[in-house]
Amino acid sequence: MKRTAFLLLVIILLSACTPSPEEQATLTATAQTATAGSWTDTPTSTATFTPTLTFTPTETLTPTITFTPTLTPTFTITPTATYDFPDVVVSVAMAHCRYGPSAAYLHAADLYQGDTGTVRGRFSPLSNWLLVKFDKLDYFCWVAPSVVTVTGDISLIRNVSASNVSMPGPSALYGPPERVWATRQGDLVTIEWSSVWMTEDDDRGYFIEMYVCQNGGYIWFTVGEGTLMNQSITTYTVTDQAGCAYPSYGNIWAVEKHGYTTSAPIPWPAAIP
Repeated sequence: MKRTAFLLLVIILLSACTPSPEEQATLTATAQTATAGSWTDTPTSTATFTPTLTFTPTETLTPTITFTPTLTPTFTITPTATYDFPDVVVSVAMAHCRYGPSAAYLHAADLYQGDTGTVRGRFSPLSNWLLVKFDKLDYFCWVAPSVVTVTGDISLIRNVSASNVSMPGPSALYGPPERVWATRQGDLVTIEWSSVWMTEDDDRGYFIEMYVCQNGGYIWFTVGEGTLMNQSITTYTVTDQAGCAYPSYGNIWAVEKHGYTTSAPIPWPAAIP
């Protein structure tokens, strides 16, 4: 009983000490005002607008290229006259075309009446033979002018020197004559040499080319086919006189059916004035 009364007393006292709602509101407002007085302003960053430059492209004019045409010169071709080689026609029933400009050279081809060709060279002034390209042959050979009829001016044709005469060879089977010598008796020079052995089928004798003095003229002279026709003939005599501006000399070859050997010089005896 006493305990109950005590509790009631405590409740009443506590109720008497609690402020009223109006008082609580006043107290709260006062506390907030005091607190606000102690606040520190915190500046708030305000964004400042910085304008961004926007590039506005300026139109650049590109010039239009006008091409100037390049003029290509047009050349006027002046025709050049093509030389017309003199024509030849074989005028005899049968003739020989040879490897050199005399009858002493090896036979190169048979010619018959009516064969045609063109003159390509001449041996003037040493001889009057003509270098001809016959239509039926694939090589050049020499003919005597007495066996052909020529149409055209042969004076315009080039001269071929003796050193440029094309002789087939040298032979792979045989060598030149050996032990060649010459003796003089007055105006006569006798040339001698040792025989070059050949088979009978190959044997075409010898060929001699000489420059000799006769009657005051320095002449080119050949001897061979028809004269030195086989290997058993080993001597030949020629007239060679004094009185020319150049010394006489000569060379000798052995000849077989395929061509010529290399040459051997003739030790020429000087003429006695």
